[in-house]
Amino acid sequence: MAEDKAETQAFTPGPGYRQFRGRDEFPSNILHGTLACAIWIGSMHFNVSLLLFSFLFLPFSKFLLVVGVLLIFVVLPIDHNSKFGLRLARYICQHMSSYFPATLHVEDINDFHPDRAYVLGYAPHSVLPIGVVTLAERTGFMPLPKLKCLTSSPVFHTPFLRHIWTWLGASPATRKNFCSLLEAGYTCIVVPGGVQETFLMRHDSEVAFLKSRRGFVRIAIEKGCPLVPVFAFGQSHAFKWWKPRSKFLLQLSRAIKFVPMLFWGAFGTPIPYQHPMNVVVGKPIYVKRNPQPTTEEVLEVHGQFVKALQDLFERHKGRVGYADQSLKIL
Repeated sequence: MAEDKAETQAFTPGPGYRQFRGRDEFPSNILHGTLACAIWIGSMHFNVSLLLFSFLFLPFSKFLLVVGVLLIFVVLPIDHNSKFGLRLARYICQHMSSYFPATLHVEDINDFHPDRAYVLGYAPHSVLPIGVVTLAERTGFMPLPKLKCLTSSPVFHTPFLRHIWTWLGASPATRKNFCSLLEAGYTCIVVPGGVQETFLMRHDSEVAFLKSRRGFVRIAIEKGCPLVPVFAFGQSHAFKWWKPRSKFLLQLSRAIKFVPMLFWGAFGTPIPYQHPMNVVVGKPIYVKRNPQPTTEEVLEVHGQFVKALQDLFERHKGRVGYADQSLKIL
């Protein structure tokens, strides 16, 4: 596991540079910001708390009733165009952008066209990749009218969470779904490092698990969609965390598609700390469409993406307050 270093000049904003400050775009307050975070992130803790409370303090028959209700929400169809759901998603995106606050930096907004699909390769995963809120369709910063964030499958089998995250623009991270979305003109946000990146994350540096992750690159080539490096500075400070390091935990995490770990935010709750986040969007890497790319083609484009992400990190880290931080690409 070696660290990739590159001598890269600091970024100088050009005419196409755009900066969107969540707190300026969406005036909010601590109450709305906390509530937005609680709805989006706390919903996963709500299920566990409800089951634990029901098991410990309610008659067994009532506990079974609670389990039954939760199971109904696991299979309850989701109305993707629900007015309530879309209003809720907009509320969460806007108030969370203001809460941290989060700032989106786009190196050249003119590189993005509303009638084209892109693959946004987002890093790091951290405990939760909450910086994607700046890229969400309901936030409206990016000039891309059709956006989806590919998310691990357990989300879509979790009561309440599956509804909320679907309204926010999440979609299952399967190859079939990924390809279908790109063909339909949707820009897809992917977090290539996934579960393994969370398992490997460290307190003393940023980690991007990329060297063996080539599937998203292959699909981008197959569909002829430009690859775009995205890095979220400050996201790793949204939570404090502890996890054991063992091969068994890694194998378990791969099997269940999330890392069993302890993490906490403000006052020991699931609400993240108010630590400023800066999400930086680099320039697209254009690829020639090839429905059956060779291994050599995939490796070449993958290498371009890894270098572009490393360069993006180095160009911007000083500008956003992380001059001494390092990025380990594994």
